[in-house]
Amino acid sequence: MHNCTKLERGTAARTRSLRVVAADDLTYRVRRSDRARRVRVRVEPDGSVEVVLPRRARQREADHAVQQLRPWIDRRLADVAVARRAIDRPAGTVPYLGTALTLRDEPGRTRAHRRGDELLIPAGESGPLALERWYRRAARTEIAPRLDAACAQLSVNYTGLTIRNQRTRWGSCSRTGALAFNWRLLLGPGAVLDYVVWHEACHLVVFDHSRDFWSLLGEHLHSYEASRRWLRDNGAALVL
Repeated sequence: MHNCTKLERGTAARTRSLRVVAADDLTYRVRRSDRARRVRVRVEPDGSVEVVLPRRARQREADHAVQQLRPWIDRRLADVAVARRAIDRPAGTVPYLGTALTLRDEPGRTRAHRRGDELLIPAGESGPLALERWYRRAARTEIAPRLDAACAQLSVNYTGLTIRNQRTRWGSCSRTGALAFNWRLLLGPGAVLDYVVWHEACHLVVFDHSRDFWSLLGEHLHSYEASRRWLRDNGAALVL
C-alpha cells in the first residue's frame, strides 16, 4: 500500500547534468539523475521532451530511446497541442477558473495583485515568478473554503493543506490526513477544481480507489465524471 493517494503520479529526480539535443526535427533535453534506474522519456505539459538517464548511462542510450519511442512521442505532442487549443485564450491574458485575467506590467511592483479582471504584475524578468506566487496564494484562498465545506459534509477533518507545483499530480492525501493540491488547477474550470477537492476529501473516508470510494464521491458530486474526463483530456495544457 502506498503512503498517499494521487490523481496522477510524478517522479522526482536529482539532476546531475542537463544537455539539449537536436535530432532530425525533434529537440529534447537530457538529464542525468542519481535516482534513475532506467532510461525514461516523457513529454512535458509545455510540449518539451525530456530524457532522464541514470548517472552512468551513455548518451547514445538517450538517442536510442528517442528513436524507439518516436511514434509515442509524436502522439503525445499531438495530444498536448490539441489540449492547448481546447483552452486557448486571448493574448496578454491568463486563465483563472474559467475566466481570463488581463495582464498589466507595472514598473516598480514587486508582487502580483488582482484588480477586478486585471492582474498587475512586476515588469521585467521578475514577472513570471511573481505570477506563480500569486497563483499559489490564490489557490490556497480558493481551495481552503471548498475543502472545509467538503469535510464538513463528510464529517471528517484534515491535518494540513499544502499548495504544490508537481509535474503531473493534481492532488494527494496521506494516511495522516495531510492534503496537497496543485496550484495549476486554477488554470482550469471551477468545476474541475471542485472535483479534485472532493476527490481528496473523500480519501479521508476511503483511502483507496475502490468502488466504495467512487460511490461516495458520486453521492456528493454527481457531475464528477465530466470533470474527471476534462482533466484527463486537457490537464496537459494547464500551464502558464
